[in-house]
Amino acid sequence: MLNSQPKVETGVSEVLARFRKQTISELAYTLQFDIPAQKSEPIPASETLSFAWKPNTQPLQIDFKEQRDHLTRILVNQAEIPIRFEKEHVLIDPSHLKPGANTVAIQFTAGNLSLNRNDDYLYTLLVPDRARTVFPCFDQPDLKASFQLTLTVPANWEAMTNGALQSRTPSGDRQTFRFAPSETISTYLFSFAAGRFESVGEQRNGRTMQFLHRETDSSKIRLSMEPIFTLHGDALTFLEEYTQIPYPFKKFDFVAIPDFQYGGMEHVGAIQYRASSLFLDNGATRDQKLSRATLIAHETSHMWFGDLVTMRWFDDVWMKEVFANFIADKITQASMPESNYDLEFLLAHFPAAYDVDRTEGANPIGQPLANLQEAGTLYGGIIYHKAPIMMRQLERLMGKEALRNGLRDYLKKYAYSNASWPDLIAILDAYTPADLQRWNRVWVNETGRPRFTYQLKTANDKIASFVISQVGEDGSARQWPQFFEVALVYPDRVEQLTVDMNQAQVALKEAVGKAVPQFVVFNSTGQGYGLFPVDERMVSGMDKLKDPVTRAAAYISLFENMLSGQSITPAQLAKVYIQQLAHEPEELNVRLLTSQLSDIVWRFTRPEDRLALATAAEKEIWPLMQQETHAGKKKLLFRCYQSIALTTEARDRLYGIWKNQQAPAGVTLTEDDYTSLALALAVRDYPAEGLLEEQLKRIKNPDRKKRLQFMMPALSADVATRDAFFASLKDVLNREREAYVTAALGYLHHPLRAATSAKYLRASLDLLEEIQRTGDIFFPESWLRSTLSTYQTPEVAHLIRTFLAEHPTYNPRLKAKLLQAADGPFRASKLLYSNRG
Repeated sequence: MLNSQPKVETGVSEVLARFRKQTISELAYTLQFDIPAQKSEPIPASETLSFAWKPNTQPLQIDFKEQRDHLTRILVNQAEIPIRFEKEHVLIDPSHLKPGANTVAIQFTAGNLSLNRNDDYLYTLLVPDRARTVFPCFDQPDLKASFQLTLTVPANWEAMTNGALQSRTPSGDRQTFRFAPSETISTYLFSFAAGRFESVGEQRNGRTMQFLHRETDSSKIRLSMEPIFTLHGDALTFLEEYTQIPYPFKKFDFVAIPDFQYGGMEHVGAIQYRASSLFLDNGATRDQKLSRATLIAHETSHMWFGDLVTMRWFDDVWMKEVFANFIADKITQASMPESNYDLEFLLAHFPAAYDVDRTEGANPIGQPLANLQEAGTLYGGIIYHKAPIMMRQLERLMGKEALRNGLRDYLKKYAYSNASWPDLIAILDAYTPADLQRWNRVWVNETGRPRFTYQLKTANDKIASFVISQVGEDGSARQWPQFFEVALVYPDRVEQLTVDMNQAQVALKEAVGKAVPQFVVFNSTGQGYGLFPVDERMVSGMDKLKDPVTRAAAYISLFENMLSGQSITPAQLAKVYIQQLAHEPEELNVRLLTSQLSDIVWRFTRPEDRLALATAAEKEIWPLMQQETHAGKKKLLFRCYQSIALTTEARDRLYGIWKNQQAPAGVTLTEDDYTSLALALAVRDYPAEGLLEEQLKRIKNPDRKKRLQFMMPALSADVATRDAFFASLKDVLNREREAYVTAALGYLHHPLRAATSAKYLRASLDLLEEIQRTGDIFFPESWLRSTLSTYQTPEVAHLIRTFLAEHPTYNPRLKAKLLQAADGPFRASKLLYSNRG
């Protein structure tokens, strides 16, 4: 019996998707695009959809999010029919179809929304439901299909898609690429890129990989090519062993896109990356190299987790992301054996997960989804960062081997098909006696994090009892089953005890009878999730913490307690961090300290107190940087100095470095670094005429030159120029380069410009719904965070509250994104101005 019959409505409803899954099968697309050299010209296109149809009385709905005038001609089974188009759907009357095999041929003009057209290149980005913005299709993840593509493009262009190249035919100033059919994949994984790219091919472990890029910096190319190919090869080798499934597709290629919207996107056989994430220079820090390795591992992991086995519906989109992150961390651990896996995991995931989960807009990992047009709002820090933490807890609960074996069964059972989270849980249940349903309920289906408290009673210099309790941070009685460690710190040693926090209150029996420690550190191995208490004696005893993971966990707990208004104030924490920078030997921890110190200076210090704090920090950080011998830490300290510089001495020093292009001894500064330095000086209104114009002349790469040109009005010292720049963003065409826009907004709303930029806030919020409709999946969140995150006054907090009060029926997912981004202003106004008036 067929599911309830779908009505015609905008988007792709779950009802429509379920109905089509029952009535359509054996799906294939043959697509042709004729791409002109000029990006303003339309793209003529044609396609043939081949499929088996199960008879029913409903019109066949083919998704196409464009205007009716983009459709030219439709033939069903070679007979032309009238074009019927309603609410983003081409409608085919069932009288034109026959049981079994059918073809629908459509001539159309390709939609531009997701073609990302530039002067001399373009690329598609079709996740989650954007294939329908380019061509008519059944745009749902469980109607997998093969795609055969033909592209006609300018003669000097290269091209790449999911299928292998079959032929390349020149014809005057044009050429035609014909590609073989892809394997069966979901529409969001279909992709092509074409343009003025350099093509590089190399072999790793017997596999040939092709790489398209537009990088012009010879130093970056020389330093980056070897690790880029090697990291991909290592990731493939690891995944084939871990899953016991050979690489499941015919080819494995990738392309680097300037200012790509995401870090990467896992298109089968044609992965797309942000170019700046792949191409590093000789000034790259260990953190940047680690991020590149993790990104490559993440996208390669998707070939199995997401591409081979795909979620049935986008409410389970988090599944592909959690496994890509979870496995990527394992790959990076293997490919960079000198790295500290536990430390990297802690720093990569916990602050970002807390950044969402502590807010009023926190969302659960699993979220319901009625229509795919809302799918983009599911993405964020919870999917990418809380979910891997959850998976690591699941691995501790089940055991590494049991979880791995369960995942192998899952991949084999659902290969080239689709599966849901309950499908996976059903498989994993056979591998563990644990109650996965109880565990799943709070970790996957509920929001927030626990808040821990403890009672440590002593007698005769011994621990008499050690009781740990948890409640929801919102005060609820919820419980998060999890494991974590507590460190007992003594003058000559540190003892770690494991806590199995499987109920509201746990007595740590192993602690009873032990000597009273100097202090305790919660979550000392960095695997527990929640707001952990801080022993006030820990702050003065950090030198006792020899393990970098324990120190990182302590720093994170201090920062989270500061944000919660407990244990320590922003000014006190800034002092601790400045002191710790002189003693912290681990580069990744220096990155954490400098990042959070910069946050305190700009977001959690009142303007009238900021100069004093910045002065104190500058005086410590500059000599520290000069004394430091480790290149990575030296670079991080310089970046921190640049970030917080407020005194005349510091600004003059930075200007001298930029003007003379003479980096401090031992610090490697590249073109990108000098551009960043010029932007930092410009936002401080440094009195040097033509500073950004001079930097523009220095930039050789045309893509990076365009980026700075776009941003310059946002950094102008003239308020009217900045006003005009913001006004220009109301035009969707001026928001096409989203990475440009959000970078510019960060400077437009810099705290030093708050007095003149706050007037843009209401208009920015008014644009949000349109930005969701027209932008890519991360754009609404990045728009909000670039706009709101550094404001701190009660007036801004009130403006946001007022906006929400005036829109009581506001899209709940957008409201959640707004509340997440507003957490900074809400907390800052409370921490800094709670006693005002």
